[in-house]
Amino acid sequence: MSIEKSGSRFGRRDLLKLSAAAGVAVAGASLVGQKTVLAAGEEPSLKGKRIAISATGTDHFFDLQAYNAQIEEVKRLGGEPIAVDAGRNDGKLVSQLQTLIAQKPDAIVQILGTLSVIDPWLKKARDAGIPVLTVDVGSTNSINNTTSDNWGIGKDLALQLVSDIGGEGNIIVFNGFYGVTPCAIRYDQLVNVVKYFPKVKILEPELRDVIPNTVQDAFTQITAILNKYPEKGSIKAIWSAWDIPQLGATQALAAAGRTEIRTYGVDGSPEVLQLVADPNSPAGADVAQQPAEIGRTAIRNVAKLLAGETLPRETYVSALLANKTNVGEVTKKLGIG
Repeated sequence: MSIEKSGSRFGRRDLLKLSAAAGVAVAGASLVGQKTVLAAGEEPSLKGKRIAISATGTDHFFDLQAYNAQIEEVKRLGGEPIAVDAGRNDGKLVSQLQTLIAQKPDAIVQILGTLSVIDPWLKKARDAGIPVLTVDVGSTNSINNTTSDNWGIGKDLALQLVSDIGGEGNIIVFNGFYGVTPCAIRYDQLVNVVKYFPKVKILEPELRDVIPNTVQDAFTQITAILNKYPEKGSIKAIWSAWDIPQLGATQALAAAGRTEIRTYGVDGSPEVLQLVADPNSPAGADVAQQPAEIGRTAIRNVAKLLAGETLPRETYVSALLANKTNVGEVTKKLGIG
């Protein structure tokens, strides 16, 4: 997976994206023809429609939950899913998008992906008259992006971290996937919060999380950092934009007996939420998304679009911050506790 990084913060850049996106939304309405008025409470159908679902990978809890839910929702609404998984291989991802465009489905839904890799192909699909919707991808070529509010996630997680460490101390950051839009937003929010706490310092160089072998790699990198900073209190927290690096980092801290350091991440993988619930674990907090609901919502948006409805640029599905105090309540709300 390639990485792109910009020194700018969201602001001017995102305003430009949103302006461009408005144009795409209008264009999207023209792709599906005349508007059909649905009766109040009527659910749009996908009967007779072929809906392509392109996943970057399905090895992570979020990806797999969203992917499977999309397939089932297309079937439930009477459509035919064309589901493909690139296995975290950018070359294969491009190839599968090329193949899907050639098959001319009624719509394509792209789940995640590095924007610089997928966006040229999302544009080709759009130019070919195929409506493109996305999950967790802020592309200007997407008519609608179903996602969590990553600005809120990033802000809430950063404030929890800063509060837990008393507003001072060194923190370690995994920042390996800035080219993936949700990761970039969450990282930018961390930086925006930290700048108001001058006694909090992000240690350089930042770490790079990887795929595959994310847990093992994070374990190795954190073990090396702990050897470099052996004194307790020299590091207060470890942050990552998703929770699989957090899992490896938490395991490394427990193995080294450095449980005074807290870890923070995003996604709500069941194994990480279990660690947050463990009072003896260094896992401090995890923002739990609802990937299955995000997947179902994206497909319902496809059905609405094909029925002639105009979609908003973004559809947000709520996420919940789970910390040492409320993790039981959060897991119960998510139906996994």
